[in-house]
Order: sequence, then C-alpha cells, then structure tokens
Amino acid sequence: MKYRVHRFPIKMNEDQAKLEQFLNNMEGDIVSIIPNVKPTFLWMGATAKVDFLFIVEKIR
Repeated sequence: MKYRVHRFPIKMNEDQAKLEQFLNNMEGDIVSIIPNVKPTFLWMGATAKVDFLFIVEKIR
C-alpha cells in the first residue's frame, strides 16, 4: 500500500468550503486527518489554535 501525506493550512472559521473542495478532489481514500494544535497565549489566558492539518491519503 502507498500513502501520501498532505499539509493543509487552515483558518478554522474561514476555510470550510476550501477544505471540503480539497477532500472531494482527492484521488484515493482518506485514512486520517491530524490537526496540528498549538498553544496560544492571549491577554485573557491560554487557548489553543489549529494552524494546519495533515491529511493521510491511501493511493489506489
């Protein structure tokens, strides 16, 4: 089996349609979507933010 890993930069509030189009145009099967969660510190406290996704595709 062969796999391909894609790095997809994302802004969670704005890129839903872009992600949907990307996933629908993939040739193989989606095995996993892994978010990269990084801590962010704001004046009101700490939070977390997803800045990109790793999408693992199984090539047919």
